This record gives sequence, C-alpha cells and structure tokens, in this order.
Amino acid sequence: MWWKWFPWKFILKKVARAQGFIDPITLLSKFNQFAQPSEVWAPVELMRAGAVFHARGLINSAVIQHNLDWVWPYWAESQFDPLDHSFIPRAFSITHINLTHRNWTAVGIPGFFDLPIVDARGLLMPFFDSWSIDAWVILNNNVQLIPSRLPNGEQKLLTDSSIQLVSSFSEKNISLQSTIEMQLNNGIPYCQLKVNAKVPSKGLLIISLRPYNPEGISFVHQIQSLQSEKGWLVNDKHFVFFDKKPALMRFSDYKHGDVFHWIHSTAPVYPKKVNCEVGLATALAAFECSSKESAAVVVKILLTENKKHNLNPNITVNEIWKENLISSAQCNLNYKRFGELFNIALHSLIIHTPKESYAGPYTYRRFWFRDAAFIISALLCAGLPKRALHIIETFFERQTSEGYFLSQEGEWDSNGQALWSINKYMKMVNDSAHKEWYEPVCKACQWIIKKRKFQTDQPLVNGLLPPGFSAEHLGPNDYYYWDNFWGIAGLKAAVEMMTTWNRTSLVHIIEKEIDDWLKSVDQSLSHAAGPFRRPIMPASPFRRPDSGSVGSLAVGYPLQIWKPADERLLLTADYLFQNCCIDNAFYHNISHSGINPYLTLHIAEVFLRASDKKFLDIAESIASLSSQTGQWPEAIHPQLKSGCMGDGQHIWAAAEWMIFVRNCFVREENNSLVLCQGFCDKVINAVKEAHFGYTLTKFGSVKVSLKLQNDSVHVEWDGKWFDSEPQIIINIPGVQSISAEKRQTQCDIPYKKETE
Repeated sequence: MWWKWFPWKFILKKVARAQGFIDPITLLSKFNQFAQPSEVWAPVELMRAGAVFHARGLINSAVIQHNLDWVWPYWAESQFDPLDHSFIPRAFSITHINLTHRNWTAVGIPGFFDLPIVDARGLLMPFFDSWSIDAWVILNNNVQLIPSRLPNGEQKLLTDSSIQLVSSFSEKNISLQSTIEMQLNNGIPYCQLKVNAKVPSKGLLIISLRPYNPEGISFVHQIQSLQSEKGWLVNDKHFVFFDKKPALMRFSDYKHGDVFHWIHSTAPVYPKKVNCEVGLATALAAFECSSKESAAVVVKILLTENKKHNLNPNITVNEIWKENLISSAQCNLNYKRFGELFNIALHSLIIHTPKESYAGPYTYRRFWFRDAAFIISALLCAGLPKRALHIIETFFERQTSEGYFLSQEGEWDSNGQALWSINKYMKMVNDSAHKEWYEPVCKACQWIIKKRKFQTDQPLVNGLLPPGFSAEHLGPNDYYYWDNFWGIAGLKAAVEMMTTWNRTSLVHIIEKEIDDWLKSVDQSLSHAAGPFRRPIMPASPFRRPDSGSVGSLAVGYPLQIWKPADERLLLTADYLFQNCCIDNAFYHNISHSGINPYLTLHIAEVFLRASDKKFLDIAESIASLSSQTGQWPEAIHPQLKSGCMGDGQHIWAAAEWMIFVRNCFVREENNSLVLCQGFCDKVINAVKEAHFGYTLTKFGSVKVSLKLQNDSVHVEWDGKWFDSEPQIIINIPGVQSISAEKRQTQCDIPYKKETE
C-alpha cells in the first residue's frame, strides 16, 4: 500500500517544526518506550472515542467558565464552584470534562435501543448524546429551587412493573419531584417526564430545554413553539410535548444569554422561536403554581418512529417487563441492600442487552467482548439463557477470516472471552446443538495458538501472548497475564465444546497446547518473582506488584484454572487488599484513579472461593458505594464517593454484583455445587432467612434457601438436574463443610448464634 512507502513521517515532522510545535513522531517514540513493542499501539476505536470525548471538553472550556451566570448541569455547577468539595482548578487544563459527578441512570424498555439517562439532579437526556430537559421552581419573590445547584437530593429507582426514576428536591419550603420512565404509544416508545411542585407562595414551575447533558455542551440551533403552544420542535427534528398550555414561553440564544435570565421579561427577545448559530439556544415553558394548588405537568418526548419488530401495538410496557422477567431467578437477601441491588442490576442488564450488550448507556454505549463475557455470565446466573444467546449470536458477526473475535484492535483477550462465554452458555443450558459454531470455534483456537510467541532465550515471555493493550485499565502495552489466562481458558472451553459435539480430532492437539502454555506461565511467574520475593503475581513479567495485579486474579475468578487455595492467587488477593484498598474497596491508581467496583468484586470472589471472610467486608463496601438508584460508575472518587471515570452506569459492575450474590448462595467448583459459602455468621444473624433461584448451573437449575433456627441453620435445595445429581457441599464459613448424601435435599447444620 502507498502509505507504507510514502514519507508521511518526514513530512509531519517538518510541518510541525516549521510551525514551532514539538516533533510528534519523536514524542510518540518516547511515549512508546514506556510500553513493550506491540503490533497495535492503541485500539483505534478507543482513540476515536477519546478524541470525541476531549473535543467536547474543549468546547466546554470555551463556554462554561465564561458564562457562569447560566444554569449548568450538576457536575459543572459543583466542579466550577471554588467553595465546593468537587472544585477542580483548571489553569492548565485544555479540556474541561466531568471528573467528579459521573453518575446517571438509564430508563428503558426490554428490546428497545433507546436509553434516556438521568443525572443525580434529575436532568433528563432523552436521546443519545443529546440536549436535556431540566425542571426548576421560581417564585414571584425570586426564591428559587434549581436542583443542579443544590448540595443534596433524593433519588430512587422503582422496578415493580417497569423502570421509573423518581427525583425529589426541597429548598426553602419548596418541593419538586420528577418521575421519568419510558412508555409506548401504538408500539412507538416515548420518554415521559412527570413533574410536581409544591410552593409556599405564587410562582412558576419551569420546564427548560438545555444545550448540554451530563458530559457537557450538546448543540441546539433551533427551537420553536408548536402552533398549539403545548410543546417545542427542537433542531427541526425532535418534538417535546406538554399536557397543557404553559402560562408563558421564553427563548434565547447565546448572544442574549441563558433563557433563565428572561423568565420575568415583559418583552422577550424571542417570544415564539429562536435560531442560534453558535448552537446554544435555550427555552423554557412556565406553569403557574401557588400555595393553594400544587403545579403538575407531563412532558412527552417521542424517541423513535421505528416500531419493535413483530411488536403487538397494544402491548404495555408492564407486559413487556413481565415477559422478560418471567423465568428470572428470584433473590431474597435483605442484607445491606444486597438483594435490592441484585434486582436493580438485573433490570439494568436487561435494558442494556437489546441484541448485543452495551457496557453502559452513554460513554460506553458500545460492545466489548470483555464486558460481554461477564454480562452473559450474569444473565445465565439469573436464569435468562435466551437473552445470553442473542448476545452470543452477535459474536460471529465480529469474527475475522483469521478467526479473531474483534471488538477493538490489539486486545488479545477477546478470543478467550468469546470461547469461554459460548461454552458456559452450552453447559448451563445443556445444549449440544449449534454445531454451526464448530468451524468458528476451531478458527478461534487456531488464532490463539498462532498468536503465542516463542522466545526460548527469554523465559520471562517465552510461550506467552505478545504485548497488547489488553484490558485498558492495566497499563501500557505489555505481556499481560490476564490475556494469557483468558487464552488458556478459551482453549479449555473449546476442548469441552468439541467433546460435546463429538468432534475430537483437534482435542489432543489443543490439550497439549494448554499444558505447554500453563508451563510457560508458571515459568514466567517464577522468573518474575525471583528467588527472594513472595510469589505475588504482577500484571506482566516486566512489572512489580501494583494495582494492575488485579488482572492476574482472573486465573482464580472467573476462570478457576487454579485451585482456590493456590498460594500465588491468595497472596496476590491479599496484597491488593492490604495495599490497594480504601475502606475495603479496591482503589485502582492506573488510569481509573478511583475505586473500581467490578475489580473490587474480583478480589471478593477470590476470597469467597477460599472461604476467607474478607469477601464480606469487600462486598459491604461496594454495596455502600452504590448510588441512590443502585448503580455504580466505572470508577468512584475516593473522597466524594461519586463517579470520576467511565460511564455513570457501568453494566460490567452490575453484572459482577449479580454473579457475586448468586455465588454467595450457590457456585460450581469442579464437579461439585457449593452452597451458602457467602453466609458468614454476620449475615446469618442479620437476615435469618434468605433464598435464591432458580439459577442455572452446569449441572442443571437449582434453588437454594437458608433459614436460621434455634441451634442450627436449615438449608434446602431443589435441583432440576440434567443428568446425575452433582456432589452437594454446604460450606458456611466458620462452620465445618458438609457433603450431602445423594438425593438429599435439605440439612440442618449445627450453629451457635453469635452473641452481641
């Protein structure tokens, strides 16, 4: 190709130097010296997303700090306030981005791709990366309630029959409540916002259209009143409807400032519509309220005109949810929100898996095999195999002709994650069909095997996968053990699938590859530790133990390649717990610079598997860090306890919580089912009774219940086994492990209740 010989590097260097800029080629080469040489410097997809992200940050820096008299979203109001704990000095910050309050929650309907999000102060972004709708109260004496300027607010997520997000705020005897959900009209989805206000004196309940969202500026060029005056047309594209005619409307452009300042104007600049070349048009509709009668308004925003395929136009949202939850596992665990968070996470996963899986509703609204592996695992644990299958079926569309399961270039863990997920699905539904998957599986194995690099004179890396970007949170390109453990797990999964399909011609070759690979990893880890250091696993052979070591725990959870009590595994988990945790939650100082919920739960899972009670301290910490709506951002600010990195509703984190809760009740270990391993005396004494199920396992589906009696813990299980009954082990930490007899379905374990 022409670009391989065209002297573009020379030209770029010359142009940069001529304009007085630093030489970008030299800078890049220096940057690469901190990483191992790799085929791909960084995934193009992530570089593109990062460029878009910081482009918005550049716009934010040009707009917000020069217009601080506007009403801005909560993150900006806080982050730009020098008296707020969220304040960030910005003297040398080229881009101004949300680094302190990355918390939001999506509402949705199963099977639909629309995911409106709501921030921690009720700001509604109805479309992906769009403008927003906000609600305020302004009294005639100019006393105001602006949620984004309040230090506190209350939110709750209702999941009784759908998803409803309720936000409540109060200030100076004014109360404001909004309820946001998705509904259907003849099969077409719309977002509904109901707002109620109670006031001590006359004033206005205001619905305002804002040219921003929880990430920053989102351009609005045109807003015009509908002929009925009961709504707006935005950017000649989207309709916003009110259930009643407002008392007044106001419009403004960037030149005339925020429409907030024109509320009481008797001669508005733009009475019916506004066009703003800059793209910062604002509008408001005001509804009268008084102490005698609270004000209420309903806002509806049509989301898409594409009906869901084969959808009954008369079906309701409640019926759709009921249909999607009918076979799901029921969780009753009334301990520090554990059960409640499981249920919320389940709803979150359902709306984020309309076909493929999304890692989040906004910042990460795209596909990764890495996130998909845990999301599929959680869906299977929750008894939703059809939804897991729909995601798996999208895998093959992403496989290249060479057999590479590609979501982002340069990530060598994806093939292992795809194979592991496919095999897990087949085992947990006892499905030996899908023989059309055989060829893609073989190609994926061949890709993995060819990818290994053999450098016999370098025992640190001989037989490992090449340097890659891997999981982005581990650091620069390197020979990551995470990649290698997933590769080994993928080959092991392929062996099981080929045996199921009675296609064993390659099994011997793959098994030999697995054995050799495990020896290569053992050799590498041994040389990395050296003779004088405890065998704590680093992230790669060229790293000392640091927070990136969390990736190496994959060999224990979720992959179970090593036994629960493996010294290297437990020493690594203990190192992370002792050195990288804040209040029992894992602080990842690489990239995330925050507390990471899903990686914290990886540590908890390793301890749970080893019956180390530290797992409960960790889980309690993560539960306490969930938002009021039961969500976790990708990373949490260690002081503010709000989101500081990634998507504000991270679906991998939700999936990990579901898996953890399920594993507390029942989990697989080799050819056994281990029950109640998550029930320390502290939990038993608090809950008295709990149950979970039916959940899928590789032996069949099972329901587990536990009840505290006078001098014992009564455990029952009901299994619908595929073949023969597995070995059942009841392993309550601190109590002797008990193996059940065949056909036994309950037992009483002697237990002395802990005294205060």
